[in-house]
Amino acid sequence: MKQFKTESKRILDLMINSIYTNKEIFLRELISNASDAIDKLKFISLTDNKAVSDFNITITLDKDNRKMIIADNGIGMTKEDLEKNLGTIAESGTLAFKKENGDKTDEQLIGQFGVGFYSAFMVADKIVVLTKAYGTEQAYKWESQGAEGYTIDEIEKDGYGTSIELFLKQDNDDVNYSEFLQEYKISSLIKQYSDYIRYPIQMLMTRSKRKEGSPDDKPEYEQVQEMETLNSMIPLWKKPKAEVNDENLKEFYKNEFHDYADPLKSVYAKIEGAVTYDTLLFVPSRAPYDYYSKDYKKGVKLYCNGVMIMEKCEQLIPDYFGFVRGIVDSADLNLNISREILQQDRQVKAIAQSLEKKISSELKKMLENDRENYEKLFAEFGLSIKFGVYAGFGMNKDKLKDLLMFYSSKKEKLVTLAEYVKDMMDGQEFIYYASGESYEKIAQLPNIEKVKEKGYEVLYFKDGVDEFVAKILMDFEGKKFKSVSEGDFSVDNEVEKQELDKKKEENKELLSAIKDCLDGKVKEVRLTSNFKNYPVALTSDGDVSIEMEKVFNSMPNADGKMQAQKILEISSEHGILQTLNRVFSEDKEKLNKYAVVLYEQARLLAGLSIENPTEFVKAFSEII
Repeated sequence: MKQFKTESKRILDLMINSIYTNKEIFLRELISNASDAIDKLKFISLTDNKAVSDFNITITLDKDNRKMIIADNGIGMTKEDLEKNLGTIAESGTLAFKKENGDKTDEQLIGQFGVGFYSAFMVADKIVVLTKAYGTEQAYKWESQGAEGYTIDEIEKDGYGTSIELFLKQDNDDVNYSEFLQEYKISSLIKQYSDYIRYPIQMLMTRSKRKEGSPDDKPEYEQVQEMETLNSMIPLWKKPKAEVNDENLKEFYKNEFHDYADPLKSVYAKIEGAVTYDTLLFVPSRAPYDYYSKDYKKGVKLYCNGVMIMEKCEQLIPDYFGFVRGIVDSADLNLNISREILQQDRQVKAIAQSLEKKISSELKKMLENDRENYEKLFAEFGLSIKFGVYAGFGMNKDKLKDLLMFYSSKKEKLVTLAEYVKDMMDGQEFIYYASGESYEKIAQLPNIEKVKEKGYEVLYFKDGVDEFVAKILMDFEGKKFKSVSEGDFSVDNEVEKQELDKKKEENKELLSAIKDCLDGKVKEVRLTSNFKNYPVALTSDGDVSIEMEKVFNSMPNADGKMQAQKILEISSEHGILQTLNRVFSEDKEKLNKYAVVLYEQARLLAGLSIENPTEFVKAFSEII
């Protein structure tokens, strides 16, 4: 007996008990594998007329021996294939075939992960695979009872293809394995999971049939077995909308796009007008691991009259909706069209424009009617929408601004810009926001203290692109964006402004001296009434904020020259002001050390690193 080439028992247990929680899913996986095998041979038959063209998948139930057989007349496997595909868990022959043939493969290949076959061990004690590869003479038998290992022997077999024999487990208190030997159960599972498979799935079905010659007044019936095709072979998107429900769409998505979780949103639409097409659209519940990397390739599958033209047609989906997966089938496309011509095809452009409107419309409906799932969507893919607002100098901002969400200081949850503006306080002129690395850190910023005390709602910008989005939008429904960290930010009333102006005048010399001590590190030193529980904070003046400075300087090859014009603000309500005045009158040299410590503290509060650690430590030590 040969051992599996991976940590067999551990991985096999993981696949059986963790990846697949629904035992009946094994049938879908094995049928999908059979469909893949036929796809491969069908691809070969395009240039080899010796290959059979009457493709099918058959299921045989043997109740006496508790055995189920799933057979196909596809490409089959060699001994090397068996070793590679079944001897190594998580090795995918389908994926290798796709890589080997690249863009030449026009068939839809389902099983790309190499784990589906092993789901059969959820219901079977033993699996026997009888197979013969197309174009070869020798057939083989692969046999395994699970994690202990497997054997491969030479056998004789008529015709090429693969037959998988499952010897079902005995029933127990938890699971009735015998139901998988019932015709009605298998028929219903195929309807549920594999109805759209393009090849006939056939099985002997027992039916009641009237006996010939029996009288009309007393008809007699007998049980007969007839081979029946159990699947419609009609692609889901070709069925009338009335025959497609949400469960059909979810199952199709998981099967077609190899996801084990339901999509957050499913859409089935038949679009007619200037451009006509059928489409299935899905929003995944989680982002692919490489979604925000340059290696991710977006796009939906493009068909013409049920024939796939392109696996991922990037032209149909804008980048900011790149998370949407799905299928588009149009009769208006030219089957002979090349990829280069396709990129310029006016019908493709028309479909793309229509599809973008459809996606946008469905997302807005989701936001209004299914808020919980929309918030999940935004948590996974919100960055993509935000980049869409910023990209191209804001050319798509009006399309996307209503889909944006930001965390609210007052409601402590995500809100839309429309919701923020609707709930603005009387007399409020601006949409207030604060930027930082996380919601928790933003909530602790000195600059946010007074604005929250006065009852204003503040949007928390934690993503690097957020401030750029605000700059591009400029305003929403006539209300401009205003950062609490801008140098001129204030929520003071007239009386408070007059009191602050008086203190500024009284401390003018002190503030000027502190600025001189910092020797060009800040544009200005000023008093503020925006906070009282912190001694100092940094704000900025000009187009580049402190958060923008961080973003620019974190980019590859950044030279650090992109700097915000910083302002050191000192609280007019904090006890530090009295201390600074005392030091200024008693020891102007010591004021320099206070200036250094306060400046570096302000940098830390703003999420910046200490500029000169040695100078800071020396100054801090001498002060204490």
